[in-house]
Amino acid sequence: MQNIKLISVIVAAYNIEAYLPHCLDSLLMQTYQRLEIIVVDDGSKDCTGSICDQYAQRDSRIQVIHQENQGLSGARNTGLSIAKGDYIGYVDGDDWIEPEMYQAMLEACEEENAQIAVCAYRKIREENLQIEQTKFSGRKYVLTRQEALDIYICDNKPFHIYNSVWSKLFRKDLIEGIRFPLGKKSEDIMYTTKALANTNCCVFLDAPYYNYVLDRAGSIMNKKLHERRFNDEIPFWKEQTAYLREIGMEEASEKAFYHFCRRMLFYFVEFKDKKMKTSAREAVKILKSDKEKIKAVYQKEFAAAGDKARMKLFLLNPDLFYCTVKVYDRIRQRLK
Repeated sequence: MQNIKLISVIVAAYNIEAYLPHCLDSLLMQTYQRLEIIVVDDGSKDCTGSICDQYAQRDSRIQVIHQENQGLSGARNTGLSIAKGDYIGYVDGDDWIEPEMYQAMLEACEEENAQIAVCAYRKIREENLQIEQTKFSGRKYVLTRQEALDIYICDNKPFHIYNSVWSKLFRKDLIEGIRFPLGKKSEDIMYTTKALANTNCCVFLDAPYYNYVLDRAGSIMNKKLHERRFNDEIPFWKEQTAYLREIGMEEASEKAFYHFCRRMLFYFVEFKDKKMKTSAREAVKILKSDKEKIKAVYQKEFAAAGDKARMKLFLLNPDLFYCTVKVYDRIRQRLK
């Protein structure tokens, strides 16, 4: 297996001159050497483009594409359009990876005949590169399609499968035809949903091979909260539910809708905390428009008793629900 399979790694880069060298160095230091590194300079206005070119001159495995700004989705799609690898990986240009990442993920895929490998990641605080401390078991988990989707959707297992594509390695034949939606953020939600819904086997490596930089100034994750929630995240969560139903995965669709509702309650509290009255009213409107569907899904076996009580109170009186949540939080803080 060693040095046979080609891995295409797509790096989207936009105005990240201070971060890109560390990212590219981490790719060049991979223990698995047969890489095709496609760096897409997405119309950068700083020195990002020239840094890309300098690295391409140093190592023939690096290909650089300069294009007009199309956003993260457009940059990734451009890389996908020329990728020749048997496997596809993604790295954001302001992050970096551990030397063993792609060797470990490729070996896991090949050993288990898996179409997706997922790894854990470390969170790095941008202001001082401080690592958030988390324990990892180092174990490998082999998952069926249903198991992987349950972990991804329900988020209630000893490890997590997140939306982000950068923590994953995809066999190329699995993702043929899957592309990132242009002009949207939270683009990983549907890409990951479609990939997991079509895989036969997925492996999870509980080892932090990816280093994710949090809170970088200018990061797309720091968009205005209302815009990010209502223009990007909520439409994709709804699309996820509809997609799973369309392909005949009814139970997965119901679970996705259930967790969408749980997420909406969190958003509602978040908006109220931040005095975002219009956003809070919009969250109420979205949930109450699906009142009958909510009642039906919340009768399923997978619906927790506490969630049922919270949703019932919310549908009865959103403001009373909010006050109850804040009282509960204060009591919990005092008991610590």
